[in-house]
Amino acid sequence: MTIPEPAGVHPAWLPPEAFRPIGTRRTLVRGDGPLAGTVREEVAWARARYGGDARRPAPDATGGREARGDRAAGRPFDLVLTLAAAEPLPAVARMVLAEFRSRPGRAGHPIGDEGFVIGRRDGVTVVLADDAAGLLYGLFHVVRLGEGAFGAARPVEHHRPAMRRRMLDHWDNVDVHPVMGQVERGYAGGSIFWHDGARRDDLTRVRAYGRLLAACGVNAVAVNNVNVHATEARLLTDRLGDVAAIAGELRPYGIRAHLSVTFAAPIVLGGPPTADPLDEDVRGWWARTTRRVYETIPDFGGYVVKADSEGQPGPFAYGRDHADGANALADALAPFGGVVHWRAFVYDHRQDWRDRSTDRARAAHDHFVPLDGRFRDNVVLQVKHGPIDFQPREPVSPVISAMPSTRLAVELQVTQEYTGQQRHVCHLAPMWSELLGFRPWGPAGPAVAHLAAGTAHVDRPGGDTADGHVTDGYAADGDTAPAPGAGGGLTGVSNVGDDAYWTGHPLAQANLYAFGRLAWAPWTAPAAILDEWIDLTFAPVATVVPERLRRTLHAIMDDSWRTYEMYTAPLGVGFMVRPGHHYGPDVDGYEYTPWGTYHFADRDGVGVDRTRATGTGFTGQYPPPWSEVYERLDRCPDELLLFFHHVPYGHVLRGGSTVIQHIYDTHFAGVERVAEARSLWRELAGTGSAPAALHARVEELLDEQLRCAEEWRDQVNAYFFRKSGVPDARGRHIP
Repeated sequence: MTIPEPAGVHPAWLPPEAFRPIGTRRTLVRGDGPLAGTVREEVAWARARYGGDARRPAPDATGGREARGDRAAGRPFDLVLTLAAAEPLPAVARMVLAEFRSRPGRAGHPIGDEGFVIGRRDGVTVVLADDAAGLLYGLFHVVRLGEGAFGAARPVEHHRPAMRRRMLDHWDNVDVHPVMGQVERGYAGGSIFWHDGARRDDLTRVRAYGRLLAACGVNAVAVNNVNVHATEARLLTDRLGDVAAIAGELRPYGIRAHLSVTFAAPIVLGGPPTADPLDEDVRGWWARTTRRVYETIPDFGGYVVKADSEGQPGPFAYGRDHADGANALADALAPFGGVVHWRAFVYDHRQDWRDRSTDRARAAHDHFVPLDGRFRDNVVLQVKHGPIDFQPREPVSPVISAMPSTRLAVELQVTQEYTGQQRHVCHLAPMWSELLGFRPWGPAGPAVAHLAAGTAHVDRPGGDTADGHVTDGYAADGDTAPAPGAGGGLTGVSNVGDDAYWTGHPLAQANLYAFGRLAWAPWTAPAAILDEWIDLTFAPVATVVPERLRRTLHAIMDDSWRTYEMYTAPLGVGFMVRPGHHYGPDVDGYEYTPWGTYHFADRDGVGVDRTRATGTGFTGQYPPPWSEVYERLDRCPDELLLFFHHVPYGHVLRGGSTVIQHIYDTHFAGVERVAEARSLWRELAGTGSAPAALHARVEELLDEQLRCAEEWRDQVNAYFFRKSGVPDARGRHIP
């Protein structure tokens, strides 16, 4: 295997310089199988670049003649990466393993799937794993630590992913769609998999992508759009070889390929004339088709399905429900260990705006919660993190806490459809961290991260909960990482394209990195994850001490999500974007459309009444205490006020400002923050902190962000001034 280094492509968080600490040291790799081979190739590549095989010959896989010769020459290993079952283990590895197993309650317990143990004793850093996937993740952890991995003795640490499934969905089209293009909601160029109707001939970049994902903890990728068009449908049958080729590039880094399929596949692909999930011919067609998939791709992960949603076909056409539909595909996948990710994004997209009783926010709960307990064990119900559609501010979806007998995955949007489309800096890790830490039953209950991981038993909303045991995927100082549960994990819509910087905006790489790290360890502080990304991406290549760059990036990025929120839709009301492409402001753009995304602003007030007392009743879908918090105007958090309540412009917020004055103040302040961010970045020019081309790209995008933020400020402030007739108390200019 060759380590992928695609020409003209930014290395993101795996620049060659990040491997210098490993490449300048003597390393022993012990283990068999393809993933252990990947570890061995990574080490050999690093040593060839920074040590030279002639000076420090790489040990062989078994610790045989080459390894013994290294020891006989008086050159002990600096790093040992080994499977715990490898024989014979070097003495220092036995020491670290014995220390791990001597902890209370650990006797005879495994390190666990994908997990690893790391420690440093007698000047040797040791990584141990039960399987080769854990060894690979352990290697990349050493890369993250850099020189810190080879300093003083460090306590034995046990690392395991909190989520078994850490998956990215690509909304990539094989054919170029006349409206959505090659990548639907993509803002980083074309697809890395497909180009103008065909699979790309050179898949080097796909392997490089797999390497980046493994380095941050992702282990699954869906390679095509959930809106499955005619060409994409054929990936399941006569174009399956294209999927197999992509899977072959991802496999060396432990990433399983998944495929989005249309529910109507039997009809579209020449099978039975129906897609009724209870029809035996249909079920037989799915079983035969799925068997052929696994004959071609033995480690295939499974299917992703968007059904009865925004015009996509589904079981409703046959009088069936979503459990019937999902189970039909799950039964076909079950003999091979595959899963079906069934999206819960189902709502009425032909709503009459005059009808205030129909509420898009309610839809997923209304459709799916009555089906709890009816889904097969290998169905993963994929639930968007909020009840509407990836807005900068939404409450956590009540579905996540309402289906204790169903395996749920929480879906995030890494691509910035509603958060600046990778033309704006909007670091999403703080938002994701906040929602993963949200506790639907209050402080004593489990958090969203527990529910996604499947590590906390919960009863139905309002009932008792188990203890709030934290599964964070990481433990140190004598603690042990709990095993991942049976939850559906975390999925994200990828932000990657064929742009030279992968994500369009170079700083948007941090969102992709943070998704993987939070899926592995959801309790990691966003600032710490950002530091990791900076240390890997910038520090190794900086020509000066990078602390100034670190301070600047934190100043620009730490609160950038809240900055974006400040100059866009206020107080959780959402949308106000231009219809169709969703970039830039249009306050009434969706207000009279059938999509159900309304703010109901009039001359007296603004917001959506979702209370039980006088509104749509959506607040009742939450368990206590949040059902009461959101119901009551005096308790509802200000940042979600307009999501749950229609209030007068003169309503006073907790900070003492009225709603209308808050709108004015935040939109002026948000623009000022963007201007300050641009100034801070400009001050780095010529300092050697960042490559010149990257610096220029970011500066150009910050110029656009400032222009767009000013447009948002002026349109939103002017709209509400004209609606309310209330002037800005500070006398600032409003167009």
